Amino acid sequence: MTQSPKNVSKGFTKAFWVSNTVELFERMAYYAVFIVLTIYLSSILGFNDLEASMISGLFSGGLYLLPIFTGAYADKIGFRKSMIVAFSLLSVGYLGLGILPTLLEAAGLVEYGKATRFTGLPDSDSRWMIVPVLFVIMVGGSFIKSIISASVAKETTEANRARGYSIFYMMVNIGAFTGKTVIDPLRNVIGEQAYIYINYFSATMTILALLSVVLLYKSTHTAGEGKSMREIGQGFLRIITNWRLLILILIITGFWMVQQQLYATMPKYVIRMAGETAKPGWIANVNPFVVVCCVSFVTRLMAKRSAITSMNIGMFLIPFSALLMACGNLLGNDVISGMSNITLMMIAGIVIQALAECFISPRYLEYFSLQAPKGEEGMYLGFSHLHSFFSSIFGFGIAGVLLTKYCPDPVLFETREAWEAASTNAHYIWYYFAAIGLISALALLVFAKITQSIDKKKKAKV
Repeated sequence: MTQSPKNVSKGFTKAFWVSNTVELFERMAYYAVFIVLTIYLSSILGFNDLEASMISGLFSGGLYLLPIFTGAYADKIGFRKSMIVAFSLLSVGYLGLGILPTLLEAAGLVEYGKATRFTGLPDSDSRWMIVPVLFVIMVGGSFIKSIISASVAKETTEANRARGYSIFYMMVNIGAFTGKTVIDPLRNVIGEQAYIYINYFSATMTILALLSVVLLYKSTHTAGEGKSMREIGQGFLRIITNWRLLILILIITGFWMVQQQLYATMPKYVIRMAGETAKPGWIANVNPFVVVCCVSFVTRLMAKRSAITSMNIGMFLIPFSALLMACGNLLGNDVISGMSNITLMMIAGIVIQALAECFISPRYLEYFSLQAPKGEEGMYLGFSHLHSFFSSIFGFGIAGVLLTKYCPDPVLFETREAWEAASTNAHYIWYYFAAIGLISALALLVFAKITQSIDKKKKAKV
């Protein structure tokens, strides 16, 4: 007889480890592409900064909005079937990102090499073929957002759930680190064509994940197979009227708006401010490296503290991280020989940002999993990602506006001097995000006080 994870206090099931392994593959695929998505849209397809930011923001936003619905559907059909659908769609989508530029080049709209030479693509509607390709990835990825975190919930007990999510979050960040590592060496060898070929790497990773699910994933839990659409609708109504979860999502959105700038602002910012030799992939990798090294320690450190307390600590770190990023443009001579101050202070800010993530993200998922009724884990864990929908839409949208205003594309200026004059206050970008982070931290502090007061009153009545 298979031992249920509900009877396991310390160990984890095979399904738990398979879930975490395929999450590793999926994160490698996603971050290899996402770290340079805005650059891909501009350098390969000819979109301007604002267009690239809006497309990336809508893509990322949809990726985190759809889990509310795909999570509910996963509860109905079971996690294994949902994973197969998800990784099939992701494989097709990443292959599409690699094949599309080849089709555009064959149509005579662009020539790819070390540098891209446009021959009509920026003025052609053909570049918008990227939208259905990104939509396929968005749908496939939305299943993963709810399924894997819900699978972790199903395969753990309340006693080991915090540790389970710590392991899950470590795997997420190992995948993120590995995925981001690939792009910079590839870019050094083949130039801008790297933004095309990286998609084939991602497709390979999702195909491996698909094979792993087909061959190895056999959970004793099938979520809510057999649920009627009416029951799913009733569960959905319950969650969207849960004021406590809705307010928490909105508050945590502020943290993720700052965190999204690793992808929305940082790649273009460091290349423009520190020079073409800057390596945004490696800089972004500071985040997952610190998370992998510290998340287990932070989880153990906060084990006897509530999830809200842990999140509060992280929230007050995030505005400090944005202020450190702003300092790169304010310092004089380079502090470290051979490294620009832009790069140095960006790394310092990302280290603090990563520590904040260690305090916030695993406990946030744990908090949501404990609110989920049996059989609705997929829906609730899908709903927990709604913060990333809001942070993607607003974070990327604001980034596009701020980059255009404070750190515009150098190719738009006739001389280097004209661009330098236009980008003197590029660091102002980070002041906006520091303010967003501080407001969110204060809001979570008030939220914690109010909810604790309400809970105490309820216990007193009982």
